[in-house]
Amino acid sequence: MKAWQLHRVLDLSVEKNSLVLTDLPAPRPDAHELLIRISCCGVCHTELDEIEGRTPPPKYPIVPGHQVIGRVEALGERVSNFSVGDRVGVAWLFSSCGVCEYCLSGRENLCPQFRATGRDADGGYAEYMVAPAASVCLIPGEFEDVEAAPLLCAGAIGYRSLKLANVQDGQTLGLTGFGASAHLVLKMSKSLYPNSEIIVFARSAEEQQFARSLGAAWAGDTQSLPPYPAHAIIDTTPAWRPVVEALAHLRPGGRLVINAIRKEPNDREILTTLDYPSHLWMEKEIKSVANITAADVREFLDLAARASIRPKTEVYSFEEANQALWDLKNKHILGAKVLRITP
Repeated sequence: MKAWQLHRVLDLSVEKNSLVLTDLPAPRPDAHELLIRISCCGVCHTELDEIEGRTPPPKYPIVPGHQVIGRVEALGERVSNFSVGDRVGVAWLFSSCGVCEYCLSGRENLCPQFRATGRDADGGYAEYMVAPAASVCLIPGEFEDVEAAPLLCAGAIGYRSLKLANVQDGQTLGLTGFGASAHLVLKMSKSLYPNSEIIVFARSAEEQQFARSLGAAWAGDTQSLPPYPAHAIIDTTPAWRPVVEALAHLRPGGRLVINAIRKEPNDREILTTLDYPSHLWMEKEIKSVANITAADVREFLDLAARASIRPKTEVYSFEEANQALWDLKNKHILGAKVLRITP
């Protein structure tokens, strides 16, 4: 089979061809796994973090990709809840131990042995992959393959962020950063909280206009003063400044949810500007998001199907994987990028 592999850490600002196209044997599923023939795979900022060494894989080479859509090609001998031909998806959660306190309480995203698809195990930038049946989900028929792929990560992690924000209908929700995840959060918020107003902080006028076109009540720069403070704000940026600014835009008792796998180390000096009375006083909270659970993915797919939530996508051919990553790194984007691997 054809697969794209990452062989080393590199700087995508300098090197455009980060992945190597390779011929590999098709994998074989073990007793608890499925073999999946992949149709498409979303392209995520987390791949940039893997390539550039901010969240590196434990070994090389590795096949990246964790927003995988395909058809079941073969079943492990102990798999009984799927059939050959089922259309399925694989998200960031590849596996967990299944026996720790976190796994037993439905919080496998916090498991010490959490393994990520496309980082700790080969992922979806390939024609085939294997995955544990426990981490695989059925894809609702309402979605085309390229629509479904970004829902598995940008959508599911956005859904988890929204749950952690604990917003009630009628309250104001803020979004800082407006890429693949945030634009889906806005869409699901409009469905779940029809009486709430959404305010968006985004770095470019294009992103601000995109947010308004999707129903944001207000959109402005990160450092702009919104018309009213928010009950909760979800931050999806890799920088520290939006965190400080967001804290200043929260109501008393408000919650900031940071949905980011990392923050820029060279941006940390902004934290020295934290002012306790304006940023943290009045029982404001900060909550981080760590990974996703299998339930997050399945619940969000059900919500997205019922509410007709679909991402804005830009599709690349399988051969254009390096171009898609380069564009994600170096260009402003609206929505989500997807590799089409097989028809």
